Amino acid sequence: MIDLTVLEQLDKSWTLAINSLNSPFTDRLWTFFSGKLEWVPLYMLVIALLIYRLGWKKGLLMILTTVLCILCVDQFANLIKHTAERLRPGADPEMISRGLHVVIPSKEGSFGFFSAHAGNAMAFAVCSFKALKMGKQAYARPWKGLTAAYGWFITIWAILVGSSRIFVAKHFLGDVLVGFAVGLLFAEILCGLARILTKIKPETT
Repeated sequence: MIDLTVLEQLDKSWTLAINSLNSPFTDRLWTFFSGKLEWVPLYMLVIALLIYRLGWKKGLLMILTTVLCILCVDQFANLIKHTAERLRPGADPEMISRGLHVVIPSKEGSFGFFSAHAGNAMAFAVCSFKALKMGKQAYARPWKGLTAAYGWFITIWAILVGSSRIFVAKHFLGDVLVGFAVGLLFAEILCGLARILTKIKPETT
């Protein structure tokens, strides 16, 4: 049986190790990645790309699917954090005493399990990538290479957004990893339902 106390201490130690890799430049960088409004241009660009690739009807369906996925992840995170009542690193006296570097003081409350930022970013990444693969000629050049490149880009982006929450002292490493898993799970389920409803199947040529 896993000792939860040992697991929690490992999570705290790894979080402190990651959080300690800071500098004035990286503080600004991770604050940027941790923001919300900063990424509106990216979201708008992806929305335009999906409509261009899938057309208005299918594009709008996948956009709504992505929005629904993010809402589900966000509300699930709110439910879990009030149930688990796990302190954020920046609100944990032990973490502060061990030298936690706090970049953004907590304004969302003391509890924060799991990371909604990580979950939402991963949900957006997976949903948008799956949507692009549903387009006609997704596996024909040049779209095959562009789709693959987008997949790498948006996955790395999601990982950086989630990781930023550790560096700004908003979440533990475990919070972020669980957030990634939850975002992936919701994206797989809802995108699968959207594909069934519209009978959209990725081409395999």
